[in-house]
Amino acid sequence: MRLATAASRRKILPNLTMAKAPVPAGEGAPAPLERPGLLTTYRRLWPYLWPHGRADLQRRVFIAFGLLFVAKAATMVMPFTFGWATDALVAAIGEKEAAAAVPAGLVSAPFLLIALYGLSRIAMAGLTQVRDGLFAKVAMHAVRKLALQTFEHMHRLSLRFHLERKTGGLTRVLERGRSGIEELSRLMVLTLVPTIVELVLVLGILAYEFDWLYSVVVATMIAAYLGFTWKATEWRIGIRRRMNNSDTEANTKAVDSLLNFETVKYFGAERRETARYDASMERYEKASTQTYVSLAVLNAGQAVIFTLGMTAVMWLAARDIMAGRTTIGGFVLVNTMLVQLSMPLNFMGMIYREIKQALIDIDDMFLILQRNPEIADRPGAPALKVETGTVRFEDVRFAYNPDRPILRGVSFEVPAGRTVAIVGPSGAGKSTLSRLLFRFYEPQSGRITIDGQDIAAVRQDSLRAAIGMVPQDTVLFNDTIGYNIRYGRWEASEAEVREAARLAQIDRFIESLPEGYDTPVGERGLKLSGGEKQRVAIARTILKGPPILVLDEATSALDSFTEREIQAALDRVSQGRTTLVIAHRLSTVINADEILVLDQGRVVERGDHAGLLARGGVYAALWNRQREADAAREALKRAEDERSLAEAVRPEPVE
Repeated sequence: MRLATAASRRKILPNLTMAKAPVPAGEGAPAPLERPGLLTTYRRLWPYLWPHGRADLQRRVFIAFGLLFVAKAATMVMPFTFGWATDALVAAIGEKEAAAAVPAGLVSAPFLLIALYGLSRIAMAGLTQVRDGLFAKVAMHAVRKLALQTFEHMHRLSLRFHLERKTGGLTRVLERGRSGIEELSRLMVLTLVPTIVELVLVLGILAYEFDWLYSVVVATMIAAYLGFTWKATEWRIGIRRRMNNSDTEANTKAVDSLLNFETVKYFGAERRETARYDASMERYEKASTQTYVSLAVLNAGQAVIFTLGMTAVMWLAARDIMAGRTTIGGFVLVNTMLVQLSMPLNFMGMIYREIKQALIDIDDMFLILQRNPEIADRPGAPALKVETGTVRFEDVRFAYNPDRPILRGVSFEVPAGRTVAIVGPSGAGKSTLSRLLFRFYEPQSGRITIDGQDIAAVRQDSLRAAIGMVPQDTVLFNDTIGYNIRYGRWEASEAEVREAARLAQIDRFIESLPEGYDTPVGERGLKLSGGEKQRVAIARTILKGPPILVLDEATSALDSFTEREIQAALDRVSQGRTTLVIAHRLSTVINADEILVLDQGRVVERGDHAGLLARGGVYAALWNRQREADAAREALKRAEDERSLAEAVRPEPVE
């Protein structure tokens, strides 16, 4: 089914003026980016971080938070053991003041205190790693669920959305959104909360063990540090956003160019494509350089602020030592505690930067999730029930752009088991009929029914399950031939897949390949010829076994010989099925039960092949033009064959 491939865009866009297309409610041009705050985003993420119905993951959250507090308690013990060990060593050489600061019974055990210091460090590190390991499953579960929801939602969004967006950009949004969820959950639970706990404990210990002035100095330093970090990060966010935009632009251009590899080669446009990609990478280079420079400024400012605060606290500790209010161990305790504090403070700066970036990345994903599909099932819509498969268009009017109507009151019926062909000049609206039948779009007025059921009132999945499509531009998945055939009905047996291939007359070709049905077809099926891809598409549709069949110019891109073979296969597929044929080459529809001639959005003629030719109208004019073009091509081919034959039998000159 043709959606957002590059080839389909080239075909569709001449009929669209997408830049001026009406924007349906909830879908279309992106809404203004109003970045949510941290709490808003976390409220959105909370159902994923606290998964209902998963008691095992909820237990992990409780245990992780319990280990968090135990680990921080071990962290706070470390400076004390270091300070006590220092005082014990000083006491060992005769300083009574130092001995008084050491807990009773440990004055003569400096080595025991050193061992206790080592054990507390091991406990802190071990508990932290266990906590991180326990919470990892919770975080990655949230990543998986939200990424899956976004991916599923992208498939629910309508064709208009995918034509207006670029595949490379969408995959980049999904990729960065996944990383953003992982970063935000990890930073908030595993870094931010422990850091806040540690800051509170440090301030409380300094005030209790020494003097409130210590806490004031450290609190002032923290406030200045965080204030500077906030200002600098806000400045850096704009630079980072420009870097992301240029990165997305470069990735989009690369994907688009590689998807159109053949077209680039046809027009010798390698240098132009390289220049376009380089222009995007130049912007990325400039923004990335600014990002690293701004990071250096941020890190330097943070270092200066922390060093000033640490110097002030050490000055206070030295003053108290000189006044006899504390010991050398106290001086070491303060120093060790501030050194430990530098790590979470440095993380705090990193946390703010990464959280801001994660918010941007996650919000891009949420913006997609907030878009409502242009085509949505009605509440309680029933499944389509196909009994005979009669398709009817009743006064259908449609326009991609209100200023340019495409269909102007089209009415016709495809009786059950019969074949109706739609022909007409380019831009008449032929392919639009198939998109409306599949409900890629809704008509502005009129209705389309199957066995009397309005397709707008039934579930889309049941509607599309009843219709098989063989498009002009068959795009295959980058997998095996067997995978692409089985895509029509995934639960089909191996025998059914082989039978579908036989009916599509591609079984002998597949069996001649070394890997058979496991042969990779390449990106978009480029390893196969046009006829081979069409046969795979026919086999896929045969395997699906739909009661209604749509052939959208299924042979117009093939040579005459291949067209005859494919047409024979299509005739077999359409037997007994309600078939709507959208044709460019009139020779492929001469056996249709009825032919409708569409011109400027209206059915201007209808009848069988002979009757339309006898009428001498639009159909006859189209037929005559195609016959003249075919005759001219045949004459040119005969002339080339005769010239080649003459050159082959020309005698060699005698020297």
